[in-house]
Amino acid sequence: MAWLVLIASGLLEAVWATALSASRGFRRIVPTVVFVVAMALSMLGLAFAMTEVPVGTAYAVWVGIGAALTVLIAVARGQEKLSVVRAALLAGLVACVVGLKAVS
Repeated sequence: MAWLVLIASGLLEAVWATALSASRGFRRIVPTVVFVVAMALSMLGLAFAMTEVPVGTAYAVWVGIGAALTVLIAVARGQEKLSVVRAALLAGLVACVVGLKAVS
């Protein structure tokens, strides 16, 4: 259960990071509310996961999922470009997250 919550929390990290950007410095209300709610839920999930998953592993997985998904969201929205090198590096990041799960 802790791993599922950790993965969901990583997904929420991408939500709050994207909402933070969309809030334009907290000047837009809806993205700001999404940011606050998603961040709170993401942190609660991370805290819960850390009761069973070692802190270093949990944090690395949380950040890795959030970072990779945030980039993919930005690419899908046309805000960033995805080169072959960037795609390979993101794949490496995801492989590291999977590896951490495999050895935990």
